[in-house]
Amino acid sequence: MAEKLSAVKGMNDILPASVPRTEKLPDSGLWQWFDTTVRSVMARYGYQYLLTPIVEPTALFVRGLGEVTDIVEKEMYSFVDSMNGDRLTLRPEATAGIVRAMNEHNALYNGPLRLWTVGPMFRHERPQKGRYRQFHQLDVEALGCAGPDVDAEMILMARALWRELGLVEGEHVRLEINSLGQPQERRAHREALVGYFEQHAAVLDADAQRRLQSNPLRILDSKNPEMQALIEDAPQLLDFLGEASLAHFDAVKATLAAVGLGYRVNPRLVRGMDYYNLTVFEWVTDQLGSQGTVCGGGRYDGLIEQLGGKPAPAVGFGLGIERLLLLLQELKLPVPDAAPDAYAIVPAGAPLPRVIATLEALRAQGVRVLQHAGGRDGAGSMKSQFKRADASGARFALVFGPDELAQGQLTVKTLRGDGGGAQELRSLADAASWAASLR
Repeated sequence: MAEKLSAVKGMNDILPASVPRTEKLPDSGLWQWFDTTVRSVMARYGYQYLLTPIVEPTALFVRGLGEVTDIVEKEMYSFVDSMNGDRLTLRPEATAGIVRAMNEHNALYNGPLRLWTVGPMFRHERPQKGRYRQFHQLDVEALGCAGPDVDAEMILMARALWRELGLVEGEHVRLEINSLGQPQERRAHREALVGYFEQHAAVLDADAQRRLQSNPLRILDSKNPEMQALIEDAPQLLDFLGEASLAHFDAVKATLAAVGLGYRVNPRLVRGMDYYNLTVFEWVTDQLGSQGTVCGGGRYDGLIEQLGGKPAPAVGFGLGIERLLLLLQELKLPVPDAAPDAYAIVPAGAPLPRVIATLEALRAQGVRVLQHAGGRDGAGSMKSQFKRADASGARFALVFGPDELAQGQLTVKTLRGDGGGAQELRSLADAASWAASLR
């Protein structure tokens, strides 16, 4: 027997609920429901769908994310193309690739664009609960939009998604916001920050010492508990913001207040990439341990020019799908049933063309029908078929018995819910007229 191969550690199969597995991971039905929900919310806000390649030039992420970031320094899956020597990388995030695509195709020529995508991302890190080497992300971007109204729109769009999924803001997830100001304001803050940390160099860990001159703002994002008191007393960027930056941030806060969305201003919120400016935000939860950030984003007005395009503002957010679905599972929130509406029980010898014609008529009306498939024991006994019908979760069983078929009918039996056990005859020829009662 050939050796059984397994998936790469930290890269998981997404399987139907009917397939048993040892690790607790969201099943494909939950993924499908999430995908349908996302598409509905994006359509309501007027965002268009796009896809970009999984593999991009390594330089895109080095230039876009910054050389002194954990992603570029430690986590990227990069390689040299053996055909032509190009340096390539499996994308670790989506924003840089979207901006590259818009620049390449001059997509902003006719004005701003609102876009969204979903797909796999890759980071070489130690797999842990809700965090994997191949993970999937929802990414939403508004390119060419400068106002604080679009910053607020991003945050409110995430809230709309939470509500559709059954999450309650303030209870299951909460909003934290901050402003990173503009480059000149960050430079002044940077000088103050470097001076402050240099005075306390003995307390800095190895990562902080390495970043002190290259990217001191990232020190504020450290999770090292021994440095938290030092970080808490560090100079705050909000104290260095000018009138325009403060007005932009105040407008975002006023919009959130107008729609009744609570938030906390977190002056230590900096996000992980170098390209952010002005508004940044995170939706966080206490339900997933240390992996508390469910969604994060903000404004990045300089990235489009930085990656070779004409200067244009932009704002967006990213959401880790595995982590969000894990949160839904942890909270045991109700989700729509992915079970079929009906299960077709087909005795041995039944005229299959007539049976399948009836099932196709029902499916054409939107009824989800699972047809019993004969296995090694042929079509299977009626008893075994009813057991499979019940196990499928279907509400109804469609029984194509020989006596009923001889009269151009079938039996519809209610398996669960109101009227469980009841059954009635239905006409094969008139399936479309009673299909709605099965949905």
